[in-house]
Amino acid sequence: MKNNKIYEDLSLIQLRAQVTFGVVVGLFVFLLLSFWKIQVLDHQKFWEKSEANRMREMAIPPQRGLITDRNGKILVKNIASFKASIIRENCKDFDTACVRVARLLDLEPDVLRERVDKYKSAPIFQPIVVKEGLSHDEVAGIEARRHELPELIIQLEPKRNYPFGTFASHVFGYLQEISPVEMKMAQYEDRRLGDLVGKTGIEKQYEQVLVGTEGKSLHIVDSMGREIEEISRTDPIRGQDVMLALDFDLQKKAEEILENREGAVIVMKPDTGEILAMASFPNFDPNKFINRFSPEEWIDLMNNPEFPLENRTIRGLYAPGSIFKPSMALAGLDLNMVDEHTSFNCRGGLIVYGQPRACWRGEGHGPVNVVSAIEHSCNIYFYELGKRIRIEDISRYARMLGFGQKTQVDIPGEKAGLVPDPDWKRTVRNEPWYPGETISVVIGQGPLLVTPLQVAAHTALIANRGKNMIPRLLKADSEIPRIPSAVNGKADRPRMHIPTSTFEKVIQGMWRAVNGKGTARAARVHQYDVCGKTGSVQVISSEAAKRLAQQKKEIQTHSWFTGFAPKDNPEIVVTIIVEYGGGGGATAAPSAKGLFELYKKKYD
Repeated sequence: MKNNKIYEDLSLIQLRAQVTFGVVVGLFVFLLLSFWKIQVLDHQKFWEKSEANRMREMAIPPQRGLITDRNGKILVKNIASFKASIIRENCKDFDTACVRVARLLDLEPDVLRERVDKYKSAPIFQPIVVKEGLSHDEVAGIEARRHELPELIIQLEPKRNYPFGTFASHVFGYLQEISPVEMKMAQYEDRRLGDLVGKTGIEKQYEQVLVGTEGKSLHIVDSMGREIEEISRTDPIRGQDVMLALDFDLQKKAEEILENREGAVIVMKPDTGEILAMASFPNFDPNKFINRFSPEEWIDLMNNPEFPLENRTIRGLYAPGSIFKPSMALAGLDLNMVDEHTSFNCRGGLIVYGQPRACWRGEGHGPVNVVSAIEHSCNIYFYELGKRIRIEDISRYARMLGFGQKTQVDIPGEKAGLVPDPDWKRTVRNEPWYPGETISVVIGQGPLLVTPLQVAAHTALIANRGKNMIPRLLKADSEIPRIPSAVNGKADRPRMHIPTSTFEKVIQGMWRAVNGKGTARAARVHQYDVCGKTGSVQVISSEAAKRLAQQKKEIQTHSWFTGFAPKDNPEIVVTIIVEYGGGGGATAAPSAKGLFELYKKKYD
């Protein structure tokens, strides 16, 4: 029998063996590279994570600087407060932890989860604040459950406090938790999750001055994150105090004037630009912003028809009415359209460009010159001036005198107002400018819009006989540099070239308006030479006004007063607007008298 050998084809097995060997070698090389990356390239990162398991760095928040009035009275301070934070790294089951923590802190689990999810991109060992302003009972309850809830910690922090409630709330502004968008900004690069930052007012404008420098403490913790020992500490550096130019008594008086009446009050020193009082009503309590709002509470606040968060002194836009007449008198005199001897006969009305125009005094004022026209606020005199002066000149002088641009006060959110001209109308309304519109602007009506602070700064310019002072809330001799709200930080108005003698003529009219038989007599103060001008701005159409008059219904106007004292070497400017307050002489002027008297009593 023949011996036959059977040869088996092993090529497939050999191929599989080679592939398996290659995979094993590849996995071995991958593991070697991974270990090399972990131990060499990523050594620092994993070392820090390892150290964090037994050592944890905690931030110590600094106290914000105090805010005081010009005499050192503390208006904004700090009080001790506790807050609760969650460390997600210590949570075995996050959903279960949320339910337990929410029950302990009297929060809805969904609300707590939403607060934590807001910072889900942050490192898991970083504390996330879930509730501030803890009561002593809440602190005791959390401390009693430290071992049950290692993910929940208590942190002590200084809490902002506004001891006088709504007092000067629009000046101070308010604090709120820093947003994710703000954390990406350069000025907030050193801030942490849950930090409170200024959102409006002085708190925002001087944030970098007030905030201070945080401290740090290093703690040894166990595997559950519980603190065992503090091994080092760097104390925080308190923020700098900010001394404002505000006078507590004048601010209080200004707010009493506006109580339950919408409007704004500015009291200012014309020689330095210091703002002694800045009041806006309705106002708000900044203490309520320290703790978190619910979404519903925030929506209700934002939808409030009275707009309590709106600072009317810098954001309220109003037609100036008759308080614009001194500006037009300056323009007319400087352009030689009129002089102190130019007189127009006021019979109570006239026809201008085919339209009847009336003076507020039906029987007229008789012959009036520039001084008596300001004294009696005669419309006819300024209608006659309006027929001579071009709208381009009105616009140019209005801007020169401070309107149509920001005053650059050191508080954010200021509006520039509006000074109309033909270019503006073509751009906005695609229409030409008509001469009849100039007649409205010359008495402070039409599309002309100003803020109360612009009016105060303009009045200070008149009191200074042409010298411009930029308004400031920071006290003039403060060691802290003033931070202007405008980007360029310098006045952006045309050069003032009006002679002092021209200002004297206008000031004489304003003095007689108060101390003669003018419209501002109610602002007169014995032996104080107050100069002023009233305004009553119609806020409804002429047709609607006639209809209401026929129905014997009261027609309410905005009530203006602006003035300064004394006439020579002026020390104080007072500007008031009361929305729907009636005549300026009946409402705003007597209110201004109280401020002049208080200043005279306190400082003269």
